[in-house]
Formats: sequence, structure tokens, C-alpha cells
Amino acid sequence: MKIPESWLRTFVDPDWSSERLASELTMAGLEVEETNAFAPPFERIVVAEVRSVTRHPKADKLSVCEVFDGTEVRQIVCGAPNVVAGLRVPCALPGAVLPGGITIAAAQLRGVDSDGMLCSARELGISEDHSGLLELPGDAPIGCDIRAYLDLDDPVHLLKLTPNLAHCLSVLGVAREVAAISAAPLQLPRFDPASVTIDERLPVRIEANDLCGRFSGRIIRGVDAHAPTPEWMKRRLEHAGQRPISALVDISNYVMLELGRPTHVFDLGKIRTPLVVRWARPGERLELLSGRIVTLDAGIGVIADGEEVESIAGIMGGERTAVTLDTADVYLEAAFWWPDAIAGRTRQLNFVTDAAHRFERGVDPATTVAHLEYLSQLVLDICGGKAGPVDDQIVAWPERRAVKLRTARANKVIGVELADAEIADIFKRLGLEFEHQAGSFAVMPPSYRFDLQIEEDLIEEVARIWGFDRLPQRPPVAALPMLACPEGRRSALTIKRLLVAREFQEVINYSFVDARLDAQISQAATVRLLNPIASNLDVMRTTLLGGMIENLRANLNRKAARVRLFELGRVFRKDAAVKSGPLAVSGIAQPRHLAAIAYGDACEEQWGVAGRGVDFFDLKGDLVTLAPEDEWSFTVGAHPALHPGRAARVSLRGEEIGWIGELHPALQQQLELPRPVLVFEIDLEPLLAVQIPLAGELSRFPPVIRDLALVVADSVPAAEVIAAVRAAALADPVAKSVKYVKLFDEYRGKGLENKAKSLALRIWMQDTDRTLDESQVTQAMQAIVARLTAGLGARLR
Repeated sequence: MKIPESWLRTFVDPDWSSERLASELTMAGLEVEETNAFAPPFERIVVAEVRSVTRHPKADKLSVCEVFDGTEVRQIVCGAPNVVAGLRVPCALPGAVLPGGITIAAAQLRGVDSDGMLCSARELGISEDHSGLLELPGDAPIGCDIRAYLDLDDPVHLLKLTPNLAHCLSVLGVAREVAAISAAPLQLPRFDPASVTIDERLPVRIEANDLCGRFSGRIIRGVDAHAPTPEWMKRRLEHAGQRPISALVDISNYVMLELGRPTHVFDLGKIRTPLVVRWARPGERLELLSGRIVTLDAGIGVIADGEEVESIAGIMGGERTAVTLDTADVYLEAAFWWPDAIAGRTRQLNFVTDAAHRFERGVDPATTVAHLEYLSQLVLDICGGKAGPVDDQIVAWPERRAVKLRTARANKVIGVELADAEIADIFKRLGLEFEHQAGSFAVMPPSYRFDLQIEEDLIEEVARIWGFDRLPQRPPVAALPMLACPEGRRSALTIKRLLVAREFQEVINYSFVDARLDAQISQAATVRLLNPIASNLDVMRTTLLGGMIENLRANLNRKAARVRLFELGRVFRKDAAVKSGPLAVSGIAQPRHLAAIAYGDACEEQWGVAGRGVDFFDLKGDLVTLAPEDEWSFTVGAHPALHPGRAARVSLRGEEIGWIGELHPALQQQLELPRPVLVFEIDLEPLLAVQIPLAGELSRFPPVIRDLALVVADSVPAAEVIAAVRAAALADPVAKSVKYVKLFDEYRGKGLENKAKSLALRIWMQDTDRTLDESQVTQAMQAIVARLTAGLGARLR
């Protein structure tokens, strides 16, 4: 939210510089993201008057103007459609430097000399309007520097407010905070009742007490919709980031920005009485002020007339009853909408408005009439007309309860010793009513403070007004016992470091994902969110791969050619068998998973290695580095999201823990990924467990190495052959000297039967007591071959 400092200082004017004001606000919890002058830097631009306008002799769309800049008359060629004699406009003199670094110099345009430039608002950097010259009031002093005349050096503070600071969503709300922080006097606006000259009311019926607690309205007849918005109001609106539109619309926006009260101005002539405040009926449609047509359901509040819906309550008005330049009679509305009745509706409708942003956080119900009087008086002063009496209906009111604060508790939480008198002074500066007893306060929150509900809320108020920057810096005083680190378990950080060493980068994604993508990757039942933060983040993830694929696409959109990512986090799956854990009541399993994704070349481009794309075995090689190689096993399997024939089940120590493979070509094409994507996702817990090393005797005798070439059926996995060799070493006394087995070659083709393959194994044998002789080695190899033949149908090649 943008807060012009000049506007703020009309309510409270502490003896602070702009920099200190921004710092004090930030330390009080109202973070000031940046402070800038309203207009970007430029110089040598003054108020000038157009004395005469003639047609350019060689260009139909150009005019030759005689312009007086306060010291001399200049000839300037101008292409603006609204240039006329007598108009006062900004004039950039030769040597002027416009925003963006453009320097103005005397020049010829189509053969006619031009000694300067007449400027639009966009050329000054104060708005995007470039439809014509920026028209200044007729009494603008000629020759005056335009920065001084339009107050373009006014500091504008951009505030980033947390949701609990709804009372600060206005200039007055921020002024209250500044007054509390600085102890400077606060000048509250006056809300004098408008003069009532007609006795006319619009019938209004409130049918939904849980939607609207208070509804105030007033008729004003005979307004002049063509009346210009005063320059002071237009300037304040522009400095606050609002584009002036018309007097009636600008007045409503001005009241919202100044007081935090969204209001609505209806064209009275278009309303078919009576107005009804109710919940929408399913299927009702409304054309909004933005021109968009929305279909409503029973969870959205509306204001309707005798025939149709006229506006969405607390969010946006409808086009049919919007005020125009032809409007003569208006109906002003100021209401209190329950925050729960507004919250989430803009996400449901897929648009956001300033009104909804305020109402869903809570707007003061006690000041609807006062603010309506202020709005009415501005309309009467600017647009004229005759006002009727205020019609005020109160059907429900937010319950306010006193909140207790204990001084001892506040001191313990804040970490400083504050006396009762200091706390009482802070409450007075904040405008909080309280009853004081020794060591405690009973505070009654004002009607505009929806955030003060528990003791901790009051403690926060005390701390931020007293000053976070005044809190003493003390080292923590606490015992720090060393925790036992079980040798049979390692931390997740160890796994992360291993992956980083393999050139992977960690990502952290939302636990919320798009239901459609999650369903394409995982078959698990999803947990749907009742109030998603975005329409494409509507379920809890059942797999980590959905978010990582979006990370990959984002990197590819930024021209990254080689991407290697991993994520470690929880997934969420419906499981009625879950009986413990933070989400056990909902029957939701939440195991931790580890996933990785590899895309692009296997290695960075270099002269020493030929370029090739990453494949299944590259990612498998990365995965097996996370645990001893002989503890892994991979079994061919089919997964709906993975390439058939390039996917495998992953097992660790005999327990199936996940999948590895190449993304399915159909999914790859749908996601518009130009090259294959390799992924794995496994349960993390089995990976954290490690086998405790056992000390063993080192052999002093040399090993014997033998190669074994076997022919087996094509359907027999190599891992099964290696497992059979290791089983023979464990079961057969003759083969117990086998220490290590490795597959080093696979062959299919000429010389082998159809559906057969040849596997070449290298076997290391070693004994701790003696050197193995040839007969022992031969017996061991024969025992291994016999077991492979009997168990797998293998034969020597």
C-alpha cells in the first residue's frame, strides 16, 4: 500500500525526516519496503501557457505552437490532440533531462524549428496516460518549476502490511500508528452531518445477518457527474497509486484510502426498489464494473434489487447500476460486511479488489454513518445536489470482549522489565481503553481493531510501541547438552551433501500442487484443500515430482540447458490406517520422500568428453552413491508416469522404497519438454538407516580374480545373477572365499539364441589363512556355476 507522506502529515506531523519516519514505521511492524519521490528525477520543466496553435505545413497530425514559459515565447512543434490556445501545460526547455535520460534540445521537425517539448503525464513519469498533454489548472503559475507546483518530490512510502494490521489499510490508520510511536498529536478528521434537504429513503432489506451486520445508505439527487475532481484530490489519489476517473468514483476511492472504508455509489435511477442484502442464488450472473461476467453460488453475498443482482457484497459493484457522466441521482452505501463472509471469495472468483482486501480483514462497524456523512459532504461540495436522511440498519454486531494482560507475563515474553505506568502510557497512545489493577490490565479493543483477541496480541502491541530496536541483546542462558548420535542412523543433511557432491541443487517447493499434474504422476488418493491459496495449488502433494517438474520448466524457460535438482520433503496421502502423528485425526500419512530430476547432457560441455544426453544409468549411478552398492537392487516394473522399459522399482536391503526411470514420452510431450527427463523418488527413512561397520581381519594373501561368462534368459535380471553368486558364497563352504562380484559386460546378438543374453562377471576370491591354489579356485567356480545352472538355467558361454 502506498502512503504519500504529505497526506499522512495532515493527520500527524512528527519532527522526523522521511528516512526516520520509514525506519520507525518498520520497527513498529509496518514494514516500509521502499520510499521514493512520487515522480522520477528530471529537471528544467516548467509551467507554460500555449498562446497560439497553427497547423503544421507539412504534417496533418502536428501543430506549431507559440508557448510562453514565463521568460520568453518559444515555438514548439507538438503532436498532442488536445493542444489548444490558452492551455497551461508542462514544458521541457532545451537542456531538460526527462525520466529515462532523454535530453531535450532545439531541433527541426518536418522543416519547422521546435525549441522545447510539451509533455504528457507519462513523459513526466507520473502515470501511464499519454493520450494527450497533461492539462494544468488555468491558475497554474507560468514559469513555476513543475516539480514544485505538482509536489512531485513528495515522498511516497510503500508499506508491506501483515494480515493482522487491517486497521492500517488507510492514511488515517497509519497516522494513528505514527502518533502512538512518536507521541505527536493526532488530528482526527471531522465528520459533520450533511445538510438534509429532501425526505427520501431507499427501501433496503437485510435477509442475511451472517453476511451484513450493518447497512447505511443515503439518497442524493441532482448531482453534477460532469463536475471535475478537485486538483488536491486528484493529486492525493495519484500519489497513492489511484488513477482519477470521474468525480463520483474518485470521491469513493478517496474515502477508502483516507479512512479505510470501502463504499459504493449506485446510480439511483437504475435501481429497481427495494434493495435486498442476501446470499446469491446458484447460477445467478452479474456483469461487474470491470466488464467481466461472473456466475455466482450460494456462498457469495450480493446486493440485489427487485429484479437482479446489482453488486457482489464487499467486493465489486455491477455495471448496470454504475455511475456514469449521465448520472443525476445517486445512492451512497457504507456497510459492515462480516470478514468470514468475504474471505476467500476473491480467490474463488479469481480476482482481487481493494474493498475485499479490507473487508476480509475487518472494517470498523461503528463508523459507517460517520464515514457516510463524510462521503456525502464531499459529493455535495464537489458535485452539488440535495441529500436525504441517512438510513442506518444494525442487525448484528461483532462481540468485543476485554482482553487481560499481566505485567509479569508481558515482561517475561518481551524480556525487559516494564512498569505498569509504561504499559498504561502505551495503551493510551494506542487509543485503547483499559481498567488497571496492580500487575494487570483489562483492555477493551476498539471497534476497528479485529486483531486484539488474546493476551499475546496485547504483548505484541506493547513491544512494538516500546520499540523492538530497544530490546537488549543478551546471549541465551540455557544448558546445551550434547545429543546422542546413533551410529546406525545418519541425518538428512548427510544425504543432501552427497547429492550436492553429484552436482545436484536442492529445491524447496510448496506442499500444495496442481491436482491434474499430481494425478498424472501418482496414483495415491489426494487430500483436497478447502481454501487453496491459488487455483492451481488445490491439493496436498502425493509426490515430490510435480513441483520439481515445474522447477525444471521454469529453468528451461530461462535458457538453462542442463538441470539437476533434488528435493527432500513430506508427501501427504489418505490412509485410514494412520493412527499417530500430527495429522492422524484426518487419516493422512505423511512420509518423507527424496526425489531427484536430471535433464540435459550427462556432463557439462567440455573438450575431453563427447556430449551425450543423461540416461537411466547416469541417474542410477547417482542414486547408488547414497548407500553401499551391494545394498541396492533394481527390478523392471511399469509405472504410469514413467517410460515403459526404462523404469525400475528401487529396493534397499530387500525393502521396496520407490521408483527410478525416464518420464513417460506422452507426459513429456504434454509438458512441452524437448528432451528426456530422468527422475527417481524414494522413501527417505530406509535411506537414513545405515549398517554399523564390523571390524574384520585383513588378508595378507593375494586375491585371485576370475572372469565368468554366462548365457541366461533375457528375462533374468543381472542383479539376480549377482545375488545368486553371493548366495553360493554364503551357502557353499567351497565358495566362501568369494569376496566381491561385479558385472562388467552384457552381450546380445550373433551367436546367441533368441531371447538370450550373455553376462560377464568378474569375481574376486581371497582367504585370510592361506593363498588359494588353482584347485580351490576351480572348485569354487564350479560350485558357483552349478548353483547358477540349477537356480537360473544358466550355462557357460
